[in-house]
Amino acid sequence: MFEKSAKFYDAIYHFKDYNAAAGKLDATIRRFSPNAASLLDTACGTGKHIQLLMNRYECEGLDMNKDLLEIASERCPGVRFICADMTDFDAGRRYDVVTCLFSSIAYVRTRENLFKAVRTMSEHLDAGGLLIIEPWFSKDTFWTDRVTANHYDTRDLKITWMYTGKIEHGFSVLEIHYLTGTPHGVTHFTEKHVLGLFSDAEYRQAFEEAGLEVYYDKDGLFGRGMYIGVKN
Repeated sequence: MFEKSAKFYDAIYHFKDYNAAAGKLDATIRRFSPNAASLLDTACGTGKHIQLLMNRYECEGLDMNKDLLEIASERCPGVRFICADMTDFDAGRRYDVVTCLFSSIAYVRTRENLFKAVRTMSEHLDAGGLLIIEPWFSKDTFWTDRVTANHYDTRDLKITWMYTGKIEHGFSVLEIHYLTGTPHGVTHFTEKHVLGLFSDAEYRQAFEEAGLEVYYDKDGLFGRGMYIGVKN
């Protein structure tokens, strides 16, 4: 995912209020674990959450996209970034907090991989540590038969990206069309994003089987909810 759009990622999601999200995330962490000092952000993308949290926690990041990690490394000098799959990684240490934000967990696609990812993240937590995951939509809440368009407009870079959502073989599928323009020309390309659709019961079971006591925030950071697991 994001193989072609990585260099445009921050522009594409320019409308996200990372400051507000980081503030709420910090408040959530302080509520459940006031003494938390270390944090691993899995599927960290370009590192914008880490940039806003690194003055409060010892942060590290993990993602499987090398292009996104290059941007994150430039943004957050001195932070260790790990190129690995969130379903099966070994960071060589444990943390007070592990996060998987902005619905990135859905890229694991299958129920089996969901359970593997949650178990692997839990194994990287110290006792009493927190696992925080923002879910994607479920089969009941995912929209279809609707077109979505977003736009980014500056003097030297203009982007329109548009897609319709559909369900194929039990997965949500976004066939995204990008139109990017610079003073050097206009380019069109597509990316296909395939994401798993998991139920509340599946998230809760994955947490519980990984040894986590589960709490749920219906709003989350961006209105999609948030699961908070405390390691027993």
